[in-house]
Amino acid sequence: MTALLPQNPARRMWQLFETFHAVTYFDADARAAAESLGVSGFWDNYVVMRAAPLGPVGADLVTAVFYGFHRDRIAATLPAVWETTTPDAVLAARSAGVDRALRRFWGEGAADDPDVRAAADLAWDAAQAADCAGRPLAAANRALPRPDEPHLALWQAATTLREHRGDGHIAALTVRRIHPVTAMLLKVGAGESEAEPLRLGRKWATFEWQAAEMHAREQGLIDDDGRLTGTGTALHEAIEADTDSAAAGPWAHLGPDATAELERLLVPLAGRVVTAGLLPEPNPIGLPLPGAATS
Repeated sequence: MTALLPQNPARRMWQLFETFHAVTYFDADARAAAESLGVSGFWDNYVVMRAAPLGPVGADLVTAVFYGFHRDRIAATLPAVWETTTPDAVLAARSAGVDRALRRFWGEGAADDPDVRAAADLAWDAAQAADCAGRPLAAANRALPRPDEPHLALWQAATTLREHRGDGHIAALTVRRIHPVTAMLLKVGAGESEAEPLRLGRKWATFEWQAAEMHAREQGLIDDDGRLTGTGTALHEAIEADTDSAAAGPWAHLGPDATAELERLLVPLAGRVVTAGLLPEPNPIGLPLPGAATS
Protein backbone atom coordinates (compact mmCIF):
# COMPACT_ATOMS: atom_id res chain seq x y z
CA MET A 1 0.00 0.00 0.00
CA THR A 2 1.33 3.43 -0.91
CA ALA A 3 0.71 6.61 1.03
CA LEU A 4 -0.19 10.18 0.19
CA LEU A 5 2.52 12.69 0.96
CA PRO A 6 2.13 14.33 4.39
CA GLN A 7 1.32 18.00 4.94
CA ASN A 8 4.54 18.93 6.73
CA PRO A 9 7.17 19.87 4.11
CA ALA A 10 10.13 18.42 6.05
CA ARG A 11 8.39 15.06 6.42
CA ARG A 12 7.10 15.18 2.86
CA MET A 13 10.58 15.73 1.46
CA TRP A 14 11.99 12.93 3.62
CA GLN A 15 9.35 10.54 2.30
CA LEU A 16 10.53 11.30 -1.24
CA PHE A 17 14.31 11.33 -0.91
CA GLU A 18 14.49 8.45 1.55
CA THR A 19 12.91 6.28 -1.14
CA PHE A 20 15.91 6.49 -3.44
CA HIS A 21 18.55 6.94 -0.74
CA ALA A 22 17.71 3.40 0.37
CA VAL A 23 18.80 1.79 -2.91
CA THR A 24 22.32 1.43 -1.50
CA TYR A 25 21.02 -0.98 1.12
CA PHE A 26 18.17 -2.77 -0.63
CA ASP A 27 19.32 -3.04 -4.25
CA ALA A 28 21.38 -6.11 -5.17
CA ASP A 29 23.47 -4.20 -7.73
CA ALA A 30 24.33 -1.54 -5.16
CA ARG A 31 25.30 -4.13 -2.56
CA ALA A 32 27.40 -6.05 -5.08
CA ALA A 33 29.83 -3.13 -5.26
CA ALA A 34 30.79 -3.74 -1.63
CA GLU A 35 31.16 -7.48 -2.13
CA SER A 36 34.25 -6.84 -4.26
CA LEU A 37 35.81 -5.39 -1.08
CA GLY A 38 35.01 -8.50 0.93
CA VAL A 39 31.87 -7.06 2.51
CA SER A 40 29.16 -9.69 2.24
CA GLY A 41 25.65 -9.96 3.61
CA PHE A 42 22.91 -7.38 3.99
CA TRP A 43 23.84 -6.12 7.44
CA ASP A 44 27.60 -5.98 6.91
CA ASN A 45 26.87 -3.93 3.80
CA TYR A 46 24.47 -1.64 5.66
CA VAL A 47 26.85 -0.99 8.53
CA VAL A 48 29.97 -0.34 6.47
CA MET A 49 28.25 1.72 3.75
CA ARG A 50 26.47 3.95 6.23
CA ALA A 51 29.44 4.31 8.59
CA ALA A 52 32.15 4.88 5.96
CA PRO A 53 31.83 8.72 5.92
CA LEU A 54 32.86 8.71 9.60
CA GLY A 55 36.26 7.19 8.78
CA PRO A 56 37.85 3.99 10.19
CA VAL A 57 35.79 4.05 13.37
CA GLY A 58 34.86 1.22 15.71
CA ALA A 59 31.69 -0.31 17.05
CA ASP A 60 31.10 1.95 20.05
CA LEU A 61 30.94 5.18 18.08
CA VAL A 62 28.78 3.71 15.33
CA THR A 63 26.41 2.09 17.82
CA ALA A 64 25.97 5.52 19.40
CA VAL A 65 25.26 7.39 16.18
CA PHE A 66 23.08 4.66 14.63
CA TYR A 67 21.16 4.54 17.95
CA GLY A 68 18.68 1.74 17.28
CA PHE A 69 21.16 -1.12 16.90
CA HIS A 70 22.56 -3.47 19.52
CA ARG A 71 26.32 -3.16 19.73
CA ASP A 72 26.69 -6.81 18.70
CA ARG A 73 25.22 -6.02 15.28
CA ILE A 74 27.79 -3.29 14.67
CA ALA A 75 30.70 -5.18 16.24
CA ALA A 76 30.15 -8.06 13.83
CA THR A 77 31.43 -5.71 11.11
CA LEU A 78 33.48 -2.97 12.76
CA PRO A 79 36.35 -2.44 13.23
CA ALA A 80 37.42 -5.73 11.58
CA VAL A 81 36.41 -4.59 8.11
CA TRP A 82 39.08 -1.88 8.20
CA GLU A 83 41.75 -4.58 8.22
CA THR A 84 40.83 -5.52 4.65
CA THR A 85 39.57 -2.26 3.14
CA THR A 86 39.39 1.47 3.79
CA PRO A 87 36.59 4.02 4.17
CA ASP A 88 37.67 5.67 0.92
CA ALA A 89 37.39 2.36 -0.94
CA VAL A 90 33.97 1.77 0.60
CA LEU A 91 32.79 5.24 -0.40
CA ALA A 92 33.95 4.64 -3.96
CA ALA A 93 32.10 1.31 -4.00
CA ARG A 94 29.02 2.97 -2.52
CA SER A 95 29.02 5.53 -5.30
CA ALA A 96 29.56 2.90 -8.00
CA GLY A 97 26.72 0.76 -6.67
CA VAL A 98 24.33 3.70 -6.44
CA ASP A 99 25.30 4.69 -9.99
CA ARG A 100 24.32 1.27 -11.32
CA ALA A 101 21.11 1.14 -9.33
CA LEU A 102 19.85 4.61 -10.20
CA ARG A 103 20.66 4.20 -13.90
CA ARG A 104 18.51 1.09 -13.86
CA PHE A 105 15.62 2.82 -12.08
CA TRP A 106 15.89 6.23 -13.76
CA GLY A 107 17.33 5.21 -17.12
CA GLU A 108 20.82 5.10 -18.56
CA GLY A 109 20.48 8.78 -19.43
CA ALA A 110 19.93 9.81 -15.80
CA ALA A 111 23.22 11.68 -15.71
CA ASP A 112 22.08 13.84 -18.64
CA ASP A 113 18.45 14.30 -17.56
CA PRO A 114 17.81 18.04 -17.04
CA ASP A 115 15.23 17.30 -14.34
CA VAL A 116 17.75 15.20 -12.42
CA ARG A 117 20.33 17.98 -12.77
CA ALA A 118 17.86 20.61 -11.56
CA ALA A 119 16.84 18.41 -8.62
CA ALA A 120 20.50 17.82 -7.75
CA ASP A 121 21.23 21.55 -7.68
CA LEU A 122 18.27 22.30 -5.41
CA ALA A 123 18.90 19.35 -3.09
CA TRP A 124 22.60 20.18 -2.87
CA ASP A 125 21.76 23.75 -1.91
CA ALA A 126 19.42 22.49 0.83
CA ALA A 127 21.97 20.00 2.13
CA GLN A 128 24.75 22.59 2.28
CA ALA A 129 22.47 24.84 4.34
CA ALA A 130 21.74 22.13 6.92
CA ASP A 131 22.86 22.97 10.45
CA CYS A 132 25.04 20.00 11.36
CA ALA A 133 25.92 21.01 14.92
CA GLY A 134 25.38 17.90 17.05
CA ARG A 135 24.65 15.84 13.94
CA PRO A 136 27.65 13.56 13.26
CA LEU A 137 26.27 11.49 10.38
CA ALA A 138 24.92 14.55 8.59
CA ALA A 139 28.21 16.40 9.05
CA ALA A 140 30.28 13.47 7.82
CA ASN A 141 28.17 13.13 4.66
CA ARG A 142 28.07 16.85 3.98
CA ALA A 143 31.88 16.95 4.13
CA LEU A 144 32.13 14.63 1.12
CA PRO A 145 32.83 16.30 -2.25
CA ARG A 146 30.02 16.79 -4.73
CA PRO A 147 30.03 14.06 -7.39
CA ASP A 148 30.27 15.22 -10.99
CA GLU A 149 27.28 13.19 -12.17
CA PRO A 150 23.95 14.85 -11.28
CA HIS A 151 22.18 11.64 -10.23
CA LEU A 152 24.99 10.87 -7.78
CA ALA A 153 25.04 14.45 -6.50
CA LEU A 154 21.28 14.16 -5.92
CA TRP A 155 21.74 10.88 -4.06
CA GLN A 156 24.53 12.33 -1.90
CA ALA A 157 22.50 15.42 -1.06
CA ALA A 158 19.53 13.21 -0.17
CA THR A 159 21.80 11.14 2.05
CA THR A 160 23.06 14.22 3.90
CA LEU A 161 19.47 15.42 4.37
CA ARG A 162 18.19 12.06 5.61
CA GLU A 163 21.06 11.76 8.09
CA HIS A 164 20.40 15.35 9.18
CA ARG A 165 16.80 14.37 9.88
CA GLY A 166 17.87 11.14 11.55
CA ASP A 167 20.35 12.85 13.85
CA GLY A 168 17.61 15.25 14.89
CA HIS A 169 15.23 12.36 15.47
CA ILE A 170 17.74 10.73 17.81
CA ALA A 171 17.99 14.00 19.75
CA ALA A 172 14.20 14.01 20.14
CA LEU A 173 14.38 10.46 21.51
CA THR A 174 17.33 10.92 23.84
CA VAL A 175 16.00 14.10 25.43
CA ARG A 176 12.97 12.02 26.41
CA ARG A 177 15.21 9.18 27.67
CA ILE A 178 13.64 6.72 25.27
CA HIS A 179 15.56 3.47 24.97
CA PRO A 180 16.34 2.31 21.41
CA VAL A 181 14.03 -0.69 21.72
CA THR A 182 11.23 1.49 23.08
CA ALA A 183 11.67 3.77 20.07
CA MET A 184 11.17 0.76 17.81
CA LEU A 185 8.13 -0.36 19.78
CA LEU A 186 6.57 3.04 19.06
CA LYS A 187 7.17 2.48 15.34
CA VAL A 188 5.67 -0.99 15.54
CA GLY A 189 2.72 0.20 17.60
CA ALA A 190 2.01 2.90 15.02
CA GLY A 191 1.95 0.29 12.25
CA GLU A 192 5.09 1.68 10.57
CA SER A 193 7.23 -1.46 10.91
CA GLU A 194 7.00 -5.09 11.97
CA ALA A 195 8.45 -6.18 15.29
CA GLU A 196 10.38 -9.33 14.49
CA PRO A 197 12.32 -7.99 11.47
CA LEU A 198 13.33 -4.98 13.56
CA ARG A 199 14.42 -7.10 16.51
CA LEU A 200 16.38 -9.55 14.40
CA GLY A 201 17.88 -6.95 12.07
CA ARG A 202 19.11 -4.81 14.92
CA LYS A 203 20.14 -7.91 16.88
CA TRP A 204 18.28 -7.38 20.11
CA ALA A 205 17.83 -10.55 22.18
CA THR A 206 14.30 -11.78 22.79
CA PHE A 207 14.57 -11.09 26.53
CA GLU A 208 15.73 -7.51 25.89
CA TRP A 209 12.83 -6.89 23.53
CA GLN A 210 10.32 -8.45 25.92
CA ALA A 211 11.65 -6.42 28.83
CA ALA A 212 11.18 -3.23 26.83
CA GLU A 213 7.66 -4.31 25.87
CA MET A 214 6.81 -4.89 29.54
CA HIS A 215 8.19 -1.49 30.48
CA ALA A 216 6.27 0.21 27.65
CA ARG A 217 3.03 -1.45 28.81
CA GLU A 218 3.71 -0.36 32.39
CA GLN A 219 4.16 3.19 31.11
CA GLY A 220 0.86 2.94 29.26
CA LEU A 221 2.47 3.38 25.83
CA ILE A 222 1.30 0.13 24.21
CA ASP A 223 -1.51 -2.31 24.86
CA ASP A 224 -1.29 -6.07 25.20
CA ASP A 225 -1.27 -6.45 21.41
CA GLY A 226 1.60 -3.98 21.01
CA ARG A 227 -0.57 -1.22 19.55
CA LEU A 228 -0.11 2.36 20.69
CA THR A 229 -2.42 3.60 23.41
CA GLY A 230 -3.61 7.19 23.49
CA THR A 231 -0.58 8.04 25.61
CA GLY A 232 1.73 6.20 23.22
CA THR A 233 0.18 7.91 20.22
CA ALA A 234 0.66 11.34 21.80
CA LEU A 235 4.31 10.55 22.54
CA HIS A 236 4.93 9.21 19.05
CA GLU A 237 3.34 12.27 17.45
CA ALA A 238 5.32 14.63 19.68
CA ILE A 239 8.59 12.94 18.72
CA GLU A 240 7.74 13.13 15.03
CA ALA A 241 6.71 16.78 15.34
CA ASP A 242 10.03 17.60 17.01
CA THR A 243 11.84 15.65 14.30
CA ASP A 244 10.05 17.65 11.61
CA SER A 245 10.88 20.90 13.39
CA ALA A 246 14.56 19.97 13.72
CA ALA A 247 14.66 19.04 10.02
CA ALA A 248 13.02 22.25 8.80
CA GLY A 249 16.15 24.38 8.38
CA PRO A 250 17.22 23.25 4.88
CA TRP A 251 13.70 23.80 3.53
CA ALA A 252 13.39 27.21 5.16
CA HIS A 253 16.67 28.11 3.47
CA LEU A 254 15.43 26.87 0.10
CA GLY A 255 12.12 28.66 0.49
CA PRO A 256 8.61 27.43 -0.34
CA ASP A 257 8.80 27.93 -4.11
CA ALA A 258 12.13 26.14 -4.60
CA THR A 259 11.08 23.40 -2.16
CA ALA A 260 7.88 22.89 -4.13
CA GLU A 261 9.89 22.73 -7.35
CA LEU A 262 12.24 20.12 -5.86
CA GLU A 263 9.22 18.11 -4.72
CA ARG A 264 7.81 18.23 -8.25
CA LEU A 265 11.08 16.89 -9.62
CA LEU A 266 11.45 14.18 -6.97
CA VAL A 267 7.95 12.71 -7.18
CA PRO A 268 8.48 10.80 -10.45
CA LEU A 269 12.02 9.76 -9.44
CA ALA A 270 10.81 8.32 -6.15
CA GLY A 271 7.84 6.78 -7.94
CA ARG A 272 10.08 4.78 -10.27
CA VAL A 273 11.84 3.20 -7.31
CA VAL A 274 8.51 2.39 -5.68
CA THR A 275 7.10 0.92 -8.89
CA ALA A 276 10.13 -1.35 -9.20
CA GLY A 277 9.15 -2.98 -5.89
CA LEU A 278 12.57 -2.52 -4.33
CA LEU A 279 11.36 -1.49 -0.88
CA PRO A 280 9.13 -3.70 1.23
CA GLU A 281 6.15 -2.21 3.02
CA PRO A 282 6.10 -2.11 5.94
CA ASN A 283 9.87 -1.72 6.01
CA PRO A 284 12.50 -1.38 8.75
CA ILE A 285 12.85 2.34 7.99
CA GLY A 286 9.19 2.96 8.78
CA LEU A 287 8.91 4.70 5.41
CA PRO A 288 5.43 5.04 3.89
CA LEU A 289 6.05 4.60 0.18
CA PRO A 290 4.95 7.72 -1.73
CA GLY A 291 3.62 6.00 -4.82
CA ALA A 292 0.08 7.30 -4.41
CA ALA A 293 1.39 10.77 -5.12
CA THR A 294 3.01 9.68 -8.38
CA SER A 295 -0.09 8.37 -10.15
